[in-house]
Amino acid sequence: MNSISKSKSNTKTKLVLDILIFIGFLVAMDPRSTGVAIHEWLTIASMAAVITHILLSWDWIVQLTKRFFRMSALRPRLNYILNALLFIDVVLIMYTGIMISEAFVPSLGFSLPRNFNMRELHDMTANLFVLLLGLHTALHWDWIVNAFKRYIFQPIGRLLSSKRALQKTPVEKQEV
Repeated sequence: MNSISKSKSNTKTKLVLDILIFIGFLVAMDPRSTGVAIHEWLTIASMAAVITHILLSWDWIVQLTKRFFRMSALRPRLNYILNALLFIDVVLIMYTGIMISEAFVPSLGFSLPRNFNMRELHDMTANLFVLLLGLHTALHWDWIVNAFKRYIFQPIGRLLSSKRALQKTPVEKQEV
């Protein structure tokens, strides 16, 4: 596979993962509406998507880490710092979530003592995640728009226009 098709494949995969992560986040953000068990299992499962996203971006992470202190442009540095903060925040959310688990940890046969401080830290890190995700989305807005155009809107447009062309009667085709 050449580097261009690999890049397109990575972009498609990241777009799908990002959409799934975002939908999962929206569902998991209010455990009262889904129930604690769904909240916990959904967030545990979402870690596979987050890890895959990180692995797909690993070359970028390594390259930017190597150049971080030599870069003069502000945007890549800001992006790197924001992504690092998101990673740290997700780790804290997951750790505190496991420490206050009411469904996941007990299903493994363990029980943990109730800890109000962990609950508060979990809530604070989840709220911080909303802010960081908003900044991350704003910083990547051009990529999001272009990826949606290229991989969602344009294929739908081509599909609809080809269906319209197939639906024309032979008389209509001759008139065109």
